[in-house]
Amino acid sequence: MGPIRRWIATHPTIWEFILFNVLSNISTIARFVVTWIGTAVFVAALGLTAPFHFLIFNYPESGNGVGGFLTFLFAEVIAQVVNFFVQMKWVFKSDSSFHDAAWKYAILAVVIVVVNLVLPGYVTALCQGWGMNAGLAGTIASVVNTLLAVVVSYPLLKFWIMPKNK
Repeated sequence: MGPIRRWIATHPTIWEFILFNVLSNISTIARFVVTWIGTAVFVAALGLTAPFHFLIFNYPESGNGVGGFLTFLFAEVIAQVVNFFVQMKWVFKSDSSFHDAAWKYAILAVVIVVVNLVLPGYVTALCQGWGMNAGLAGTIASVVNTLLAVVVSYPLLKFWIMPKNK
C-alpha cells in the first residue's frame, strides 16, 4: 500500500471531506455549461429579455430578464441533480434509497439556493459599512456563502440525507 492510500485508510473522514469539496466542482462545471447554453438559447437566440420579478428574484432587462431567470433556474436544477448523484455515489457511497435521500436533498438545495441569493446583499452592505470597497465586500460575501453552504450541507448530507445504513 502506497503512502497516499495509507493516509486515506488512516484518515477516512478527512479524505471524505476533501472529496466532498473537490467533487462539488463537477456540479459547478455543469452549472457553468448550462448557464452558457441557456444564455445563448434564451437570451441571444430567443431574445427573452423582458424584465422578470417574482418574490426574491429580480431580473431586469439589463440582467437578461426572463431569459436570465430561466437560465439560472435550469443551471441550478442541473447542478443540484449532478451534485446529488456525485455526493451520494462517489463521496458518501450511501446505500440510502433514492426516494429517502432525494426529497431531503431537494429541501437542502432550495434552502441553500435561497440563502445564497439573499445573504450576499446583507454581508456586502455590512462590509461596506465597515469601510471596505465593493470588490472586497463582494469577495467576503462569496466566501461567507461558500463556507456556510459547506458547514451546513456536509453534516446534513453525511448523517441525515445520505447516511451509510449498512
